[in-house]
Formats: sequence, C-alpha cells, structure tokens
Amino acid sequence: MTASSPRPSRPWGTLGAGAAALAACAVCCAGPILAVLGGIGVTSAIGALWMPALAVLAVAAGLGVLAVRRRSRAASCHTAAVPADLGMPTLGPPPDEAGSRTAR
Repeated sequence: MTASSPRPSRPWGTLGAGAAALAACAVCCAGPILAVLGGIGVTSAIGALWMPALAVLAVAAGLGVLAVRRRSRAASCHTAAVPADLGMPTLGPPPDEAGSRTAR
C-alpha cells in the first residue's frame, strides 16, 4: 500500500486565486493608466493636426504647474499654534525645591 495524501494535489486553487488577484489589479489600475495614456494620445493627436495648438497646450500645462506650486508654497507658510510644553515624566520621587533629589 502506498501512502496517499488526504487531498489530491491540484494547482487550480492557487491558479484561481492568482487569476482573481490579476483581475482585481487590472480593474483597479485600468482607469489611471488609460487616463494618462489617453491624455498623451489626445495631446499628440492635436499637435499632429495643428501645431499651434500644441504650443497652447504646453503653455497651459506650464501655467498649471506654476499655479499648483505657488498654491502649495503659500499654504506651507502658515504656522500652527505652538503646543504646550508638558515636560518629561520622571520615574523617581520628585526633586525638592533646590533641584536635587531628596536624601534617602
């Protein structure tokens, strides 16, 4: 008699889990990837059809980058309220008024 495992060895469960993970990743990442590639494609198509439009899009993109950088720089200049200093906790008995530990 040969010893057999209680469960037959079938890779379908592992392959099914891998296929489900692959499908979930594809569904999750498809939108942003298509948006980036679509934006590049539309810009290329407009530039190929009418060259001045590509210059207008480049200037608009540059102005957009400058506006975002200026907004983030202005937001970083605001200061928050300073938190109260609570001091460090001590594990020993509190010091006397002279600042030294009490004699034992």
